[in-house]
Amino acid sequence: MNKVESMLLELKDTSEFMVDLAYSSLIYDNEEIAEEVIFLGEKMEALFSRIQDQVIEVGMSKPEEIARIVVLIRLQTAIMSIAEAAKSIADVVLRGLGKHPVIAMSIKESETTISLAKVEESSVLKGKTFADVRLSSQCGMFVIAIKRDREYIFGPGRNTTIEPGDILIAKGPEEGVAWFKDLADGTEKNLSP
Repeated sequence: MNKVESMLLELKDTSEFMVDLAYSSLIYDNEEIAEEVIFLGEKMEALFSRIQDQVIEVGMSKPEEIARIVVLIRLQTAIMSIAEAAKSIADVVLRGLGKHPVIAMSIKESETTISLAKVEESSVLKGKTFADVRLSSQCGMFVIAIKRDREYIFGPGRNTTIEPGDILIAKGPEEGVAWFKDLADGTEKNLSP
């Protein structure tokens, strides 16, 4: 059952991240972030299927676990409903319907933004840890997740190494975005702004 519980935890963490990204894509009318929400939704559907397969396997081998399995299936279904709601929010942005006056007012009052930056081979960030680069103290950009290939690292720690091809998803002030992106794409070679 531990494998199922581990996958269920990943499903929950991903759905929470999707909601954060979906609201951010709406607030900032950012299609790039909205597309990440849709991608995460597809990843969750695959994980959902793997959980279902594991649950069936456990149910067949351990009939005494059926009551627990029913609870897990209900929880999984609720989590997927949250993910679908996040995808619906992102879809509003992708269809160009997110430009509403109320949303525009909230943007004016917001002091932070979410930005994505791909780490290129020529980036000064390549091979360094977050402790080495101190992005949050240098420019205020705080990396909340890394997309590495088709996997996500949520809340990367100080000792997490940044690799070429990583897509860094960061939150911070608008004035820190350009420098953050320039560091990632190799345009900027100086770790201090």
